[in-house]
Amino acid sequence: TKAETANMLLEDIKKNVYTIKSVEKKQVKRHPSAPFITSTLQQEASRKLGFSARKTMQLAQRLYEGFNLHGETKGLITYMRTDSVVLSEEALIAVRSFISDKYGKNYLPNAPRTYKSSAKNAQEAHEAIRPTDMSLDPKSIETALDPDLFKLYNLVWQRTIASQMESALIDQVAIDVANPNTQIIFRGTGSTIAFDGFLKVYEESSDDDKEEENGILPIVKEGESFDLQTVTGNQHFTQPPPRFTEASLVKKLEELGIGRPSTYASILSTLIERKYVHMEKKQMVPEPLGRLVTAFLENFFKQYIEYDFTAKLEQQLDDVSEGNTSKDAVLEKFWQGFTAAIADSKGLKISDVIDRLNAVLSHFIFSGESEENKKCPQCETGQLSLKFGKFGSFVGCSNYPECNYTRQITKTADDEEKITPAVFEPKNLGLDPSNQMTIFLKKGPYGF
Repeated sequence: TKAETANMLLEDIKKNVYTIKSVEKKQVKRHPSAPFITSTLQQEASRKLGFSARKTMQLAQRLYEGFNLHGETKGLITYMRTDSVVLSEEALIAVRSFISDKYGKNYLPNAPRTYKSSAKNAQEAHEAIRPTDMSLDPKSIETALDPDLFKLYNLVWQRTIASQMESALIDQVAIDVANPNTQIIFRGTGSTIAFDGFLKVYEESSDDDKEEENGILPIVKEGESFDLQTVTGNQHFTQPPPRFTEASLVKKLEELGIGRPSTYASILSTLIERKYVHMEKKQMVPEPLGRLVTAFLENFFKQYIEYDFTAKLEQQLDDVSEGNTSKDAVLEKFWQGFTAAIADSKGLKISDVIDRLNAVLSHFIFSGESEENKKCPQCETGQLSLKFGKFGSFVGCSNYPECNYTRQITKTADDEEKITPAVFEPKNLGLDPSNQMTIFLKKGPYGF
Protein backbone atom coordinates (compact mmCIF):
# COMPACT_ATOMS: atom_id res chain seq x y z
CA THR A 1 0.00 0.00 0.00
CA LYS A 2 0.97 3.65 -0.31
CA ALA A 3 1.20 3.93 3.49
CA GLU A 4 3.64 1.00 3.64
CA THR A 5 5.75 2.53 0.84
CA ALA A 6 5.83 5.86 2.66
CA ASN A 7 6.95 4.19 5.88
CA MET A 8 9.72 2.33 4.04
CA LEU A 9 10.95 5.63 2.58
CA LEU A 10 10.90 7.23 6.01
CA GLU A 11 13.03 4.44 7.43
CA ASP A 12 15.45 4.72 4.51
CA ILE A 13 15.74 8.48 5.02
CA LYS A 14 16.53 8.01 8.73
CA LYS A 15 19.38 5.57 8.01
CA ASN A 16 21.31 7.95 5.72
CA VAL A 17 23.80 10.75 6.39
CA TYR A 18 23.54 14.06 4.56
CA THR A 19 25.73 16.86 3.23
CA ILE A 20 25.06 20.21 1.58
CA LYS A 21 24.89 19.48 -2.16
CA SER A 22 24.42 23.04 -3.41
CA VAL A 23 23.67 26.58 -2.28
CA GLU A 24 21.99 28.90 -4.77
CA LYS A 25 21.73 32.62 -4.13
CA LYS A 26 20.16 35.24 -6.31
CA GLN A 27 18.71 38.69 -5.92
CA VAL A 28 15.37 39.56 -7.53
CA LYS A 29 13.39 42.75 -7.86
CA ARG A 30 9.80 43.02 -6.77
CA HIS A 31 7.92 45.83 -8.44
CA PRO A 32 4.98 47.81 -7.00
CA SER A 33 1.43 47.37 -8.25
CA ALA A 34 -0.36 49.99 -10.34
CA PRO A 35 -2.57 52.62 -8.68
CA PHE A 36 -6.11 51.52 -7.92
CA ILE A 37 -8.85 51.11 -10.48
CA THR A 38 -12.38 50.18 -9.42
CA SER A 39 -11.86 46.42 -9.51
CA THR A 40 -8.52 46.40 -7.68
CA LEU A 41 -9.84 48.80 -5.04
CA GLN A 42 -12.76 46.45 -4.39
CA GLN A 43 -10.43 43.45 -4.26
CA GLU A 44 -7.94 44.99 -1.84
CA ALA A 45 -10.65 46.49 0.38
CA SER A 46 -12.18 43.02 0.62
CA ARG A 47 -8.85 41.31 1.42
CA LYS A 48 -7.34 43.88 3.75
CA LEU A 49 -10.39 45.55 5.31
CA GLY A 50 -13.13 42.93 4.94
CA PHE A 51 -15.40 45.36 3.05
CA SER A 52 -17.99 44.15 0.55
CA ALA A 53 -17.83 45.60 -2.96
CA ARG A 54 -20.98 47.64 -2.29
CA LYS A 55 -19.64 49.07 0.98
CA THR A 56 -16.34 49.95 -0.68
CA MET A 57 -18.13 51.90 -3.42
CA GLN A 58 -20.40 53.66 -0.94
CA LEU A 59 -17.40 54.78 1.12
CA ALA A 60 -15.46 55.78 -2.00
CA GLN A 61 -18.44 57.85 -3.15
CA ARG A 62 -18.39 59.77 0.12
CA LEU A 63 -14.63 60.33 -0.12
CA TYR A 64 -15.12 61.58 -3.68
CA GLU A 65 -17.94 63.96 -2.73
CA GLY A 66 -15.77 65.41 0.01
CA PHE A 67 -15.74 66.67 3.59
CA ASN A 68 -15.44 69.99 5.33
CA LEU A 69 -11.75 70.51 6.01
CA HIS A 70 -10.47 73.82 7.32
CA GLY A 71 -13.68 75.60 6.41
CA GLU A 72 -14.13 74.31 2.86
CA THR A 73 -15.63 71.16 1.32
CA LYS A 74 -12.89 69.13 -0.29
CA GLY A 75 -13.08 65.91 -2.27
CA LEU A 76 -10.45 63.49 -0.97
CA ILE A 77 -10.12 61.05 -3.89
CA THR A 78 -10.60 61.17 -7.65
CA TYR A 79 -13.53 59.50 -9.43
CA MET A 80 -13.88 55.93 -8.19
CA ARG A 81 -15.48 54.28 -11.26
CA THR A 82 -12.53 53.92 -13.60
CA ASP A 83 -10.46 51.29 -15.37
CA SER A 84 -7.47 53.56 -16.02
CA VAL A 85 -4.16 53.10 -14.19
CA VAL A 86 -2.78 56.44 -15.38
CA LEU A 87 -1.90 59.29 -13.01
CA SER A 88 -2.02 62.87 -14.21
CA GLU A 89 1.22 64.79 -14.68
CA GLU A 90 0.30 67.01 -11.74
CA ALA A 91 -0.28 63.99 -9.50
CA LEU A 92 3.02 62.36 -10.53
CA ILE A 93 4.96 65.48 -9.61
CA ALA A 94 3.22 65.70 -6.22
CA VAL A 95 3.73 62.00 -5.43
CA ARG A 96 7.42 62.00 -6.41
CA SER A 97 8.02 65.16 -4.39
CA PHE A 98 6.38 63.57 -1.34
CA ILE A 99 8.44 60.35 -1.69
CA SER A 100 11.69 62.30 -1.98
CA ASP A 101 10.92 64.47 1.06
CA LYS A 102 9.48 61.71 3.25
CA TYR A 103 11.62 58.66 2.42
CA GLY A 104 14.71 59.98 0.63
CA LYS A 105 16.19 59.74 -2.87
CA ASN A 106 16.89 56.01 -2.51
CA TYR A 107 13.16 55.32 -2.61
CA LEU A 108 12.52 57.42 -5.74
CA PRO A 109 13.01 55.89 -9.23
CA ASN A 110 14.90 57.95 -11.80
CA ALA A 111 11.74 58.40 -13.88
CA PRO A 112 8.00 58.22 -13.09
CA ARG A 113 6.53 54.72 -13.37
CA THR A 114 3.98 54.14 -16.13
CA TYR A 115 1.38 51.39 -16.17
CA LYS A 116 -0.93 49.86 -18.77
CA SER A 117 -4.41 48.52 -18.09
CA SER A 118 -4.80 44.74 -18.29
CA ALA A 119 -8.62 44.88 -18.21
CA LYS A 120 -10.56 43.84 -21.29
CA ASN A 121 -12.54 46.66 -22.94
CA ALA A 122 -10.82 49.26 -20.75
CA GLN A 123 -12.20 52.71 -21.59
CA GLU A 124 -9.78 54.77 -19.47
CA ALA A 125 -11.98 57.86 -19.49
CA HIS A 126 -10.71 58.89 -16.05
CA GLU A 127 -7.35 58.63 -14.32
CA ALA A 128 -6.61 56.08 -11.60
CA ILE A 129 -8.13 56.36 -8.12
CA ARG A 130 -5.80 58.54 -6.05
CA PRO A 131 -5.89 61.22 -3.34
CA THR A 132 -6.74 64.64 -4.76
CA ASP A 133 -4.13 66.28 -2.53
CA MET A 134 -1.00 64.32 -1.62
CA SER A 135 -0.26 66.72 1.22
CA LEU A 136 -3.32 65.37 3.06
CA ASP A 137 -1.53 62.62 4.95
CA PRO A 138 -4.11 60.13 6.34
CA LYS A 139 -3.01 60.80 9.91
CA SER A 140 -3.59 64.55 9.47
CA ILE A 141 -7.30 64.08 8.67
CA GLU A 142 -8.06 60.93 10.70
CA THR A 143 -10.18 62.82 13.26
CA ALA A 144 -12.35 64.28 10.47
CA LEU A 145 -13.30 60.85 9.07
CA ASP A 146 -15.31 57.90 10.29
CA PRO A 147 -13.11 54.83 11.00
CA ASP A 148 -14.13 53.00 7.82
CA LEU A 149 -13.66 56.10 5.67
CA PHE A 150 -10.22 56.59 7.16
CA LYS A 151 -9.26 52.98 6.44
CA LEU A 152 -10.27 53.25 2.80
CA TYR A 153 -8.60 56.64 2.31
CA ASN A 154 -5.43 55.31 3.92
CA LEU A 155 -5.52 52.32 1.54
CA VAL A 156 -5.84 54.58 -1.52
CA TRP A 157 -3.13 56.92 -0.25
CA GLN A 158 -0.64 54.12 0.48
CA ARG A 159 -1.25 52.39 -2.87
CA THR A 160 -0.76 55.65 -4.78
CA ILE A 161 2.51 56.46 -3.00
CA ALA A 162 3.84 52.90 -3.35
CA SER A 163 3.05 52.79 -7.09
CA GLN A 164 5.73 55.45 -7.71
CA MET A 165 8.40 54.13 -5.33
CA GLU A 166 11.55 52.16 -6.05
CA SER A 167 11.37 48.35 -6.43
CA ALA A 168 12.16 46.13 -3.46
CA LEU A 169 15.28 43.93 -3.59
CA ILE A 170 14.80 40.36 -2.34
CA ASP A 171 17.65 37.95 -1.59
CA GLN A 172 16.51 34.40 -2.37
CA VAL A 173 18.41 31.34 -1.12
CA ALA A 174 17.89 27.66 -2.04
CA ILE A 175 19.84 24.90 -0.24
CA ASP A 176 19.89 21.29 -1.52
CA VAL A 177 20.76 18.56 0.99
CA ALA A 178 21.55 15.04 -0.29
CA ASN A 179 22.66 11.58 0.85
CA PRO A 180 25.97 10.15 -0.52
CA ASN A 181 24.47 8.65 -3.70
CA THR A 182 22.15 11.69 -4.21
CA GLN A 183 19.13 9.40 -4.38
CA ILE A 184 17.53 11.42 -1.59
CA ILE A 185 17.51 15.21 -1.95
CA PHE A 186 15.79 17.79 0.25
CA ARG A 187 15.44 21.46 -0.68
CA GLY A 188 15.03 24.39 1.66
CA THR A 189 14.15 27.89 0.40
CA GLY A 190 14.07 31.23 2.08
CA SER A 191 14.30 34.93 1.35
CA THR A 192 15.23 38.15 3.05
CA ILE A 193 14.58 41.77 2.10
CA ALA A 194 17.80 43.49 1.05
CA PHE A 195 16.05 46.80 0.30
CA ASP A 196 12.40 47.36 1.21
CA GLY A 197 11.60 49.99 -1.47
CA PHE A 198 7.83 50.33 -1.93
CA LEU A 199 7.25 47.65 0.75
CA LYS A 200 8.05 50.35 3.29
CA VAL A 201 4.60 51.78 2.51
CA TYR A 202 2.39 49.07 1.04
CA GLU A 203 2.21 45.37 0.14
CA GLU A 204 -0.55 43.89 -2.00
CA SER A 205 -2.60 41.06 -0.50
CA SER A 206 -3.38 37.70 -2.05
CA ASP A 207 -6.53 35.59 -2.31
CA ASP A 208 -4.58 32.53 -1.11
CA ASP A 209 -5.17 31.72 2.55
CA LYS A 210 -1.93 29.79 2.80
CA GLU A 211 1.00 31.77 1.54
CA GLU A 212 4.52 30.40 1.68
CA GLU A 213 6.43 31.72 4.61
CA ASN A 214 9.77 33.30 3.75
CA GLY A 215 12.00 31.67 6.35
CA ILE A 216 15.54 32.77 7.09
CA LEU A 217 18.01 29.97 6.35
CA PRO A 218 21.34 29.47 8.19
CA ILE A 219 24.66 30.29 6.50
CA VAL A 220 26.13 27.01 5.16
CA LYS A 221 28.78 25.84 2.67
CA GLU A 222 28.72 23.17 -0.03
CA GLY A 223 30.05 19.82 1.25
CA GLU A 224 29.25 20.63 4.86
CA SER A 225 27.76 17.63 6.69
CA PHE A 226 25.15 17.57 9.42
CA ASP A 227 23.05 15.16 11.44
CA LEU A 228 19.41 14.46 10.65
CA GLN A 229 17.28 15.36 13.66
CA THR A 230 13.67 14.60 12.72
CA VAL A 231 11.72 13.51 9.66
CA THR A 232 7.93 13.28 9.42
CA GLY A 233 5.55 11.95 6.82
CA ASN A 234 2.48 14.03 5.95
CA GLN A 235 -0.46 12.92 3.84
CA HIS A 236 -1.77 15.46 1.34
CA PHE A 237 -4.97 15.36 -0.68
CA THR A 238 -5.72 17.22 -3.89
CA GLN A 239 -7.92 20.16 -2.96
CA PRO A 240 -10.75 21.43 -5.19
CA PRO A 241 -10.53 25.02 -6.43
CA PRO A 242 -11.53 27.43 -3.64
CA ARG A 243 -14.94 29.11 -3.73
CA PHE A 244 -15.06 32.68 -4.97
CA THR A 245 -14.70 35.52 -2.54
CA GLU A 246 -15.99 38.95 -3.54
CA ALA A 247 -12.40 39.94 -4.32
CA SER A 248 -11.61 36.91 -6.50
CA LEU A 249 -14.98 37.11 -8.31
CA VAL A 250 -14.42 40.77 -9.21
CA LYS A 251 -10.99 39.80 -10.52
CA LYS A 252 -12.52 36.99 -12.62
CA LEU A 253 -15.23 39.29 -14.00
CA GLU A 254 -12.54 41.73 -15.07
CA GLU A 255 -10.47 38.97 -16.71
CA LEU A 256 -13.51 37.73 -18.66
CA GLY A 257 -14.56 41.23 -19.69
CA ILE A 258 -17.91 40.92 -17.90
CA GLY A 259 -19.34 44.16 -16.58
CA ARG A 260 -17.86 47.60 -16.07
CA PRO A 261 -16.30 49.38 -13.08
CA SER A 262 -19.73 50.87 -12.37
CA THR A 263 -21.48 47.47 -12.30
CA TYR A 264 -19.17 45.13 -10.34
CA ALA A 265 -20.68 46.03 -6.95
CA SER A 266 -24.28 45.74 -8.18
CA ILE A 267 -23.58 42.32 -9.77
CA LEU A 268 -22.28 40.95 -6.46
CA SER A 269 -25.09 42.56 -4.46
CA THR A 270 -27.74 41.09 -6.78
CA LEU A 271 -26.35 37.57 -6.31
CA ILE A 272 -26.75 37.92 -2.54
CA GLU A 273 -30.03 39.89 -2.44
CA ARG A 274 -31.81 37.41 -4.74
CA LYS A 275 -30.50 34.55 -2.61
CA TYR A 276 -28.55 32.96 -5.45
CA VAL A 277 -25.60 32.72 -3.04
CA HIS A 278 -24.88 33.37 0.62
CA MET A 279 -21.66 34.44 2.29
CA GLU A 280 -19.85 31.96 4.51
CA LYS A 281 -16.41 32.84 5.91
CA LYS A 282 -16.06 35.49 3.17
CA GLN A 283 -16.76 32.89 0.49
CA MET A 284 -19.76 32.84 -1.86
CA VAL A 285 -21.68 29.57 -1.44
CA PRO A 286 -24.41 28.69 -4.01
CA GLU A 287 -27.99 28.51 -2.74
CA PRO A 288 -30.50 25.98 -4.16
CA LEU A 289 -32.27 28.82 -6.01
CA GLY A 290 -29.00 29.83 -7.64
CA ARG A 291 -28.34 26.27 -8.77
CA LEU A 292 -31.86 25.97 -10.23
CA VAL A 293 -31.68 29.28 -12.11
CA THR A 294 -28.22 28.43 -13.47
CA ALA A 295 -29.28 24.93 -14.56
CA PHE A 296 -32.41 26.32 -16.26
CA LEU A 297 -30.49 29.00 -18.17
CA GLU A 298 -27.67 26.64 -19.16
CA ASN A 299 -30.18 24.17 -20.62
CA PHE A 300 -32.65 26.54 -22.30
CA PHE A 301 -30.83 29.86 -22.88
CA LYS A 302 -27.21 28.71 -23.02
CA GLN A 303 -25.89 31.28 -25.51
CA TYR A 304 -26.95 34.18 -23.27
CA ILE A 305 -24.91 33.06 -20.28
CA GLU A 306 -21.73 32.14 -22.11
CA TYR A 307 -18.76 34.02 -20.67
CA ASP A 308 -18.01 35.78 -23.94
CA PHE A 309 -21.62 36.89 -24.60
CA THR A 310 -21.48 39.84 -22.20
CA ALA A 311 -17.95 40.74 -23.27
CA LYS A 312 -19.00 40.79 -26.94
CA LEU A 313 -22.06 42.87 -26.10
CA GLU A 314 -19.88 45.32 -24.16
CA GLN A 315 -17.65 45.61 -27.25
CA GLN A 316 -20.69 46.28 -29.43
CA LEU A 317 -21.80 49.04 -27.04
CA ASP A 318 -18.28 50.50 -27.26
CA ASP A 319 -18.61 50.47 -31.06
CA VAL A 320 -21.90 52.36 -30.73
CA SER A 321 -20.35 54.98 -28.45
CA GLU A 322 -17.42 55.42 -30.87
CA GLY A 323 -19.75 55.77 -33.87
CA ASN A 324 -18.57 52.57 -35.57
CA THR A 325 -22.07 51.07 -35.63
CA SER A 326 -25.65 52.12 -34.87
CA LYS A 327 -27.58 51.21 -31.73
CA ASP A 328 -30.51 50.04 -33.89
CA ALA A 329 -28.32 47.46 -35.62
CA VAL A 330 -27.06 46.10 -32.27
CA LEU A 331 -30.57 45.94 -30.78
CA GLU A 332 -32.05 44.34 -33.88
CA LYS A 333 -29.39 41.61 -33.93
CA PHE A 334 -29.94 40.88 -30.24
CA TRP A 335 -33.74 40.80 -30.36
CA GLN A 336 -33.88 38.56 -33.42
CA GLY A 337 -32.00 35.83 -31.59
CA PHE A 338 -33.61 36.44 -28.21
CA THR A 339 -37.23 36.43 -29.47
CA ALA A 340 -36.50 33.19 -31.33
CA ALA A 341 -35.19 31.63 -28.11
CA ILE A 342 -38.30 32.80 -26.24
CA ALA A 343 -40.54 31.35 -28.94
CA ASP A 344 -38.78 27.99 -28.67
CA SER A 345 -39.25 27.93 -24.89
CA LYS A 346 -43.01 28.61 -25.13
CA GLY A 347 -43.57 25.09 -26.43
CA LEU A 348 -42.02 23.59 -23.31
CA LYS A 349 -44.21 21.95 -20.69
CA ILE A 350 -43.41 22.42 -17.02
CA SER A 351 -42.91 18.66 -16.84
CA ASP A 352 -40.23 18.89 -19.54
CA VAL A 353 -38.37 21.54 -17.55
CA ILE A 354 -38.66 19.54 -14.31
CA ASP A 355 -37.41 16.34 -15.99
CA ARG A 356 -34.38 18.20 -17.37
CA LEU A 357 -33.58 19.82 -14.03
CA ASN A 358 -34.02 16.50 -12.21
CA ALA A 359 -31.43 14.96 -14.52
CA VAL A 360 -28.96 17.86 -14.43
CA LEU A 361 -29.17 18.40 -10.65
CA SER A 362 -29.62 14.76 -9.65
CA HIS A 363 -26.30 14.65 -7.77
CA PHE A 364 -27.35 17.71 -5.78
CA ILE A 365 -31.05 16.96 -5.16
CA PHE A 366 -30.89 13.18 -4.68
CA SER A 367 -27.32 12.72 -3.42
CA GLY A 368 -26.41 10.51 -6.37
CA GLU A 369 -27.74 8.94 -9.56
CA SER A 370 -29.14 5.69 -8.12
CA GLU A 371 -32.89 5.05 -8.24
CA GLU A 372 -32.76 4.04 -4.56
CA ASN A 373 -31.99 7.63 -3.62
CA LYS A 374 -35.07 8.80 -5.52
CA LYS A 375 -37.50 6.41 -3.79
CA CYS A 376 -40.00 8.09 -1.48
CA PRO A 377 -39.14 7.22 2.16
CA GLN A 378 -42.79 7.52 3.24
CA CYS A 379 -44.83 5.43 0.78
CA GLU A 380 -41.80 3.56 -0.65
CA THR A 381 -43.53 3.21 -4.05
CA GLY A 382 -43.37 6.76 -5.41
CA GLN A 383 -40.39 8.55 -6.90
CA LEU A 384 -39.05 11.82 -5.52
CA SER A 385 -38.98 14.70 -7.97
CA LEU A 386 -38.38 18.44 -8.08
CA LYS A 387 -41.62 20.40 -7.68
CA PHE A 388 -42.57 24.06 -7.73
CA GLY A 389 -45.05 25.81 -5.46
CA LYS A 390 -46.04 29.40 -4.77
CA PHE A 391 -43.47 29.52 -1.96
CA GLY A 392 -40.63 28.17 -4.08
CA SER A 393 -39.18 24.82 -5.12
CA PHE A 394 -39.11 21.61 -3.08
CA VAL A 395 -38.84 17.83 -3.47
CA GLY A 396 -42.07 15.84 -3.38
CA CYS A 397 -43.47 12.37 -4.04
CA SER A 398 -44.89 11.36 -7.43
CA ASN A 399 -47.83 9.70 -5.66
CA TYR A 400 -49.26 13.03 -4.44
CA PRO A 401 -52.02 13.51 -3.22
CA GLU A 402 -52.12 9.92 -1.91
CA CYS A 403 -48.64 10.51 -0.43
CA ASN A 404 -47.90 14.00 0.91
CA TYR A 405 -44.17 13.61 1.59
CA THR A 406 -42.08 16.73 0.89
CA ARG A 407 -38.67 18.01 1.87
CA GLN A 408 -36.37 20.88 1.06
CA ILE A 409 -34.13 20.58 -1.99
CA THR A 410 -31.06 20.34 0.21
CA LYS A 411 -31.53 17.19 2.26
CA THR A 412 -30.89 17.45 6.00
CA ALA A 413 -30.47 14.80 8.69
CA ASP A 414 -33.96 15.55 10.00
CA ASP A 415 -35.59 14.76 6.64
CA GLU A 416 -35.35 11.01 7.26
CA GLU A 417 -37.64 11.31 10.29
CA LYS A 418 -39.62 14.50 9.73
CA ILE A 419 -42.50 14.41 7.23
CA THR A 420 -43.81 17.77 6.05
CA PRO A 421 -47.43 17.72 4.81
CA ALA A 422 -47.84 19.13 1.30
CA VAL A 423 -51.47 20.08 2.02
CA PHE A 424 -53.17 21.63 5.03
CA GLU A 425 -55.73 19.27 6.58
CA PRO A 426 -59.03 20.94 7.67
CA LYS A 427 -59.33 21.32 11.44
CA ASN A 428 -62.51 20.92 13.45
CA LEU A 429 -62.91 24.07 15.58
CA GLY A 430 -66.18 23.03 17.26
CA LEU A 431 -69.88 23.89 16.88
CA ASP A 432 -71.46 27.19 15.89
CA PRO A 433 -73.62 28.15 18.94
CA SER A 434 -76.26 29.74 16.71
CA ASN A 435 -77.03 26.69 14.57
CA GLN A 436 -74.97 23.87 16.10
CA MET A 437 -73.17 23.26 12.79
CA THR A 438 -69.50 22.18 12.77
CA ILE A 439 -66.93 24.92 12.03
CA PHE A 440 -63.82 23.92 10.06
CA LEU A 441 -60.57 25.82 9.50
CA LYS A 442 -59.57 25.38 5.87
CA LYS A 443 -56.77 26.71 3.67
CA GLY A 444 -57.50 28.02 0.20
CA PRO A 445 -55.52 29.73 -2.56
CA TYR A 446 -55.84 33.11 -0.78
CA GLY A 447 -55.12 31.95 2.73
CA PHE A 448 -57.12 30.53 5.67
